[in-house]
Amino acid sequence: MRIAAAPISWGVCEVPGWGHQMTRERVLAEMAELGLTATELGPDGFLPPEREQRAHLLDGYGLRAVGGFVPVVLHDPGHDPLPGLRAALASFDEETVVVLAAATGADGYDARPSPDAEGWRTLLGNLDRIRRETAHLVTLHPHVGTMVETKDEVERVLGGSAVPLCLDTGHLLIGGTDPMDLVREVPERIAHVHLKDVDTALAGRVRAGELSYTEAVKAGIYRPLGRGDVDVPGIVAGLGAAGYAGWYVMEQDVVLGSEPPGGAGPLHDVRASVAFLGSLA
Repeated sequence: MRIAAAPISWGVCEVPGWGHQMTRERVLAEMAELGLTATELGPDGFLPPEREQRAHLLDGYGLRAVGGFVPVVLHDPGHDPLPGLRAALASFDEETVVVLAAATGADGYDARPSPDAEGWRTLLGNLDRIRRETAHLVTLHPHVGTMVETKDEVERVLGGSAVPLCLDTGHLLIGGTDPMDLVREVPERIAHVHLKDVDTALAGRVRAGELSYTEAVKAGIYRPLGRGDVDVPGIVAGLGAAGYAGWYVMEQDVVLGSEPPGGAGPLHDVRASVAFLGSLA
């Protein structure tokens, strides 16, 4: 079982005004303290953009980069996403998984439009074009506040393109898709995994429009693995039985109001998630 971390579990996020952003030195040191050996890249600027400098920095903490979250506008017929994407991927290592999100073009994940028929044709066509013309493994990440969020939208991607998915158990559940259904029905389309545990009561309030996504994260919608309502053991077992050999990236998104004192805050929750996954392995 290949386990990786993600900077968002320490509150490091690309959304302007998300919350206090911890230094990369502290985040990477705490990853190493927990015995982790791999991480996703985090938002632009969190790690050095130059491949050699980044590898040198990560090597100092015993870490390697295994995935990168890349929000891209895919639905706009007047916008070609490939030039910008190629520039973003220029510093990616060959084995780094590209985790695409179908961005709306606006900052944040609290509101979104719905693509029209032409937008859907463009989005699906761009997904297959990117998959064909990109050397890296490319996955699509269904994500709250993007153009692919709901159960119907996930099914439309599965039926209308050949792109594999990043199975994010939290965003899928909030959007109305049971991630276990995808594990049972289309395991061959799952190429990367973000493991989140979720408070389903808060997830329901987001779907009902009672809470924004950001408000829900601040309220603790994401729980340490094993302490929420996602069947994490069943998902891991199901993927293992289907032959999944990719990464399991632990993600419990948090918003920090200020710099947490040493040994507190995110580190405590990530430690609990590491221990839970260790019990499954």
